[in-house]
Amino acid sequence: MTVPLVTDVDAMTPDWLTDLFGAPVETATAHRIGTGQIASCHRITMTGAGVDAGVVPRAVVAKLPAADPAAREMLAGAYASEVRFYAHLADTVEIAVPACHLAIMNDTGSEFTLVLTDLHAHHQGDQIAGCSTAAALVAVRNLAGLHGPRWCDPTLLAPTAPDVPALTVNGPAEAAMLAELYPSTVDLFLDAVGEQLTAADVETLREVGDVIERWSLARPERFALIHGDHRLDNLMFDAGDTEVLAVDWQTVGIGLPARDLAFFVGTALEPGARRAAETDLVDAYHQALLGHGVTDHDRDECHDDYRFAMIQGPLVSVFGCAYGTRSPRGDEMFATMVRRSCAAIRDLGTLDLARHC
Repeated sequence: MTVPLVTDVDAMTPDWLTDLFGAPVETATAHRIGTGQIASCHRITMTGAGVDAGVVPRAVVAKLPAADPAAREMLAGAYASEVRFYAHLADTVEIAVPACHLAIMNDTGSEFTLVLTDLHAHHQGDQIAGCSTAAALVAVRNLAGLHGPRWCDPTLLAPTAPDVPALTVNGPAEAAMLAELYPSTVDLFLDAVGEQLTAADVETLREVGDVIERWSLARPERFALIHGDHRLDNLMFDAGDTEVLAVDWQTVGIGLPARDLAFFVGTALEPGARRAAETDLVDAYHQALLGHGVTDHDRDECHDDYRFAMIQGPLVSVFGCAYGTRSPRGDEMFATMVRRSCAAIRDLGTLDLARHC
């Protein structure tokens, strides 16, 4: 039976859940989880014959749009991206993600209903604290499961199924707009958290603006699905950090695969730890790509793409801080991400690569 789209957790009644799972649900108790800045998330705990029989899970996570109608319209693109990922893309790649029981939305994406498996036994990565090299290895191998299965797949740009929307690749107009917005956005970022950065970090941020337009258009011959915000706060690890699931797919798109890799490694590890581990991490990612059938991307090219793509770190962090909802933790997080990724840019000669792309 098809269940109706709902945007209020109170509408997820036992009857609605019974229709969703096709087995009896007698009680449903919802508890708010997360901060709810972009969407609202609730853990729904259920009882009933369907649960006792093992047909209905004991708990799920419901993700719904923000309560403010104006915010819903503004965030419709992000909402639609996540729903489309779970509805049309997740089963075509091999990255570990929460199982999806329902992914539906209205025509614009401003209203949606996502019902996902509950990950209460997992813990969220901590962007400020960072992670161990062992956890980072698990994360980069999992990331290859996103990129490898649809590496340079032309059907991402022109899908054969009429109900699957094409994804877009940023072109010259978007690159020019990015170059125009970047300097003033850096000013906003520095006004907010500049005191947490070194003079070298500030100089690196400014220099990124000189190359950002050409960088954003470079290396179009290699593309895949990319998460767009693949960082520790969007990863859920098991108790031993031996397995990981990637969440929050509002920024999924198409781009140079190494952007996800560089963004994760460059922002997850302090510079000393990154310098010691990054060769092994990129090698592990590359080996995992080969395991997913990628045959036209050798080790040297992978490492070069990683160095080149490191600009993703300050780019995402600066815009996220300048235009997102401010909080003390958020300020510290974005400053930490910029500090780590700017150090990586200097270590790896990223700006020189970008100047000659």
